[in-house]
Amino acid sequence: MRVLITTPVFPPDLGGPAVYVPSLGRFLVERGHDVKVVAFCEDPEPKGYPFAVVAITRDSLPKRYWRSFLKIYEHAKDRDVVYVNEHLALLAVLAAKLRGKKCAIRIMVDGSWEIAHRYGWTDDDIDAYQRKSYGFKVWLARTLQKWWWNRVDAIVSCSDYLRRIVIGYGIEPDKVRLIHNVYNGPKTFATTKAQAREKLGVPADRKVVVTVCRLMVWKGVDGLIRALAQLRGDEHLYVVGDGEELDAWTRLAKECGVGDRVHFVGNRPHGETLEWIRAADVFALNSRYEGLSHTLLEVMFLGTPIVCSNVCGNPELVEHDKNGILTDFNDVPAIRDGLARVLGDGELAARFGAYSRDKVRAFDRETLFARVEALLQSLVDAKR
Repeated sequence: MRVLITTPVFPPDLGGPAVYVPSLGRFLVERGHDVKVVAFCEDPEPKGYPFAVVAITRDSLPKRYWRSFLKIYEHAKDRDVVYVNEHLALLAVLAAKLRGKKCAIRIMVDGSWEIAHRYGWTDDDIDAYQRKSYGFKVWLARTLQKWWWNRVDAIVSCSDYLRRIVIGYGIEPDKVRLIHNVYNGPKTFATTKAQAREKLGVPADRKVVVTVCRLMVWKGVDGLIRALAQLRGDEHLYVVGDGEELDAWTRLAKECGVGDRVHFVGNRPHGETLEWIRAADVFALNSRYEGLSHTLLEVMFLGTPIVCSNVCGNPELVEHDKNGILTDFNDVPAIRDGLARVLGDGELAARFGAYSRDKVRAFDRETLFARVEALLQSLVDAKR
């Protein structure tokens, strides 16, 4: 099977597709398939992968998407199937269909909501958004999204939460396949918390909260900063990632009096990111939206206790009082209390970690990627 995969982010950038696509590509190559990837990527010539990567480097978004369309159209020529991993998928789907190729799309978000939220067309959360009508711009975004959803041959939803949203748009349920995201990290991770802290320069006796995310407004790092400011004063927050809210959240930390306790460490290589998670006493994620977080899967594997928002796909991974604490998005007092509870109770933290390590086994790469492979192969076979 000859597969073309598209993605809006690729290493060294952070983000779910940047974890998922390289891992899936390797899996398919190991299974004897021919893989190419067309990716938005800051590295113009990505190396070290067992498949070809066609990089679409930095430019204005309209230019990047146009260049992506041309590259997808070019490289789909000798492919059997195109697997689209992006929510702004109109041009990717159009390129595949113009080539007469079978096409599947992986859903990580209601893309029309993300666009509407980013451009200020609505401030509603994704659940409220599903129940309301808005102006012409939102109508157009929804209509275009439904158009490309209807024209692909299959839709892969990374969480049951998102599957319900897609079906709510009127998409045929049989077309939407639930295949959870997989744990893509190493099978073993020998670095201890003490070793990770020594390597990263974090004091051994410090109470450490870590979050890993793109610094976008819906990731809610501002809520974590405000919660930290309400703790007693010896806790530190380390933020791994980069993005457009960096300056605003740096200012907020200073305004809240915790500028010396909030550390923005930037985008880090995947191995170092795992060390940050290992170094943490608690991992915090205050996102307004998550499809099914790859980072939470890594946190679960490493056994770090979790405090996260009770939104979207998060409860499919984190069970309240079993492997973490769920709070409402941006509920600062609840976040504060959750962090304080885990930081102050070693037995609870250990119990949370043990439950996570057991639960994450169900999200193994071989089982779930084999389901993706079978789906893509079924599309190819149906065309013959």
